[in-house]
Amino acid sequence: MKIAFIGGGNMAAALIAGLAGKVTPGANLHVVDPNAGALERLQREHGVTTAAAIDAAVTAGEVIVLAVKPQNMREVTTVLQPLLAAAPQRPLVVSIAAGIRARDLARWLGGYDAIVRCMPNTPALIGMGVTGMVAHTGVTAAQRTLADQVLQAVGTTLWLDDEGLIDAVTAVSGSGPAYVFYFIEAMQQAGVALGLTAEQSLALAQATFTGAAQLAARSDEPVAVLRERVTSKGGTTHAALTSMEQGGVKDAIVAAVKAAAARGKELGDELGAQ
Repeated sequence: MKIAFIGGGNMAAALIAGLAGKVTPGANLHVVDPNAGALERLQREHGVTTAAAIDAAVTAGEVIVLAVKPQNMREVTTVLQPLLAAAPQRPLVVSIAAGIRARDLARWLGGYDAIVRCMPNTPALIGMGVTGMVAHTGVTAAQRTLADQVLQAVGTTLWLDDEGLIDAVTAVSGSGPAYVFYFIEAMQQAGVALGLTAEQSLALAQATFTGAAQLAARSDEPVAVLRERVTSKGGTTHAALTSMEQGGVKDAIVAAVKAAAARGKELGDELGAQ
């Protein structure tokens, strides 16, 4: 499989690290980025080919990954559109840019509809990401398989039938790592207030999140049941959860995720108006 990346930032680098030498040889990966330092590093570490600007080499393979900032996507598609029109085959276009809807990409690309829109998250950097994916109208079954191969190189994938749900994916898992880090910060702060060192508190909070997440992932029981098993009436956990309920913590989390989803829709409206 030959894959071109337009953009060589952190998420593209994570995908390249997961693909090179495992799914396909590094020489089959072509990266375009104006940052010479980023290109040199990717070439040195993974044996990819590189270019500072988009050219016909981008459309020579089966997949093109758009890994640029959403604000730069319109400019990228202006250059890419004539190359796709002249390509001897129909490569799959995979977009990992937040907020850019597949129908707007298709419009900017002159009606090109072999597009899969994805929303990965930052644990992809260590091969533990989760990516929500939706196929636009022109994507074949074989191209869905290609998209899965690319994104499963850095974690698991979840296919959606409705692109409107990508905003929910963005809110839950795309932004989700920040919520977890926020909670770890709070637990560390609480531990320090109770007399632990910052290092001790952080170690306890990190290990607790890692262990609890793995327990939830490996268990066949609902997370509510797992929570109840830790919570003895009148005990320490009960006191903590009662305090959270009284403080409206769960409601605040739900409201926060809804706010993220609403902002995702707003970004789609703003960027799609171009």
